[in-house]
Amino acid sequence: MNNFTSFMPIAIIEAKKAASRGEVPVGALIEINGEIISSAGNRTRELKDPTAHAEILVIRNACSILGVERLIGANLYVTLEPCPMCAAAISNTRIANLYFGARDIKSGGINQGPCIFNHPQSHHKPEIYDGISELECRKLLLDFFKHKRN
Repeated sequence: MNNFTSFMPIAIIEAKKAASRGEVPVGALIEINGEIISSAGNRTRELKDPTAHAEILVIRNACSILGVERLIGANLYVTLEPCPMCAAAISNTRIANLYFGARDIKSGGINQGPCIFNHPQSHHKPEIYDGISELECRKLLLDFFKHKRN
């Protein structure tokens, strides 16, 4: 990746905002040609919607803003490895590149579990770059759940 500029710090800000709302601290954003189109954090509790993951929210919003059903050429940054539901949405949206921070050994759908993009029925497989700001992303999650347990 020549001249790579990571937008993960903005996704991390969204994750911190989610945590402050009592949501699991996951943040995401859609970027195209250096322009952030949409950013969000998890809102499942707030919206009483189990599909209101950060990835789904930014995909819906970016498609609405751009007036398209697919985000061809878009980059998705997310602080945690997407779950199978979000991975399927990423595939259906035809996102070009997926950048994520922490791996999710329990509920991930990319490198763990069902490995959605490797499934023969997957419509599209983005380029995947994992471990972006991994330590900071993982620490947000560990701190959040440690606080919840205490």
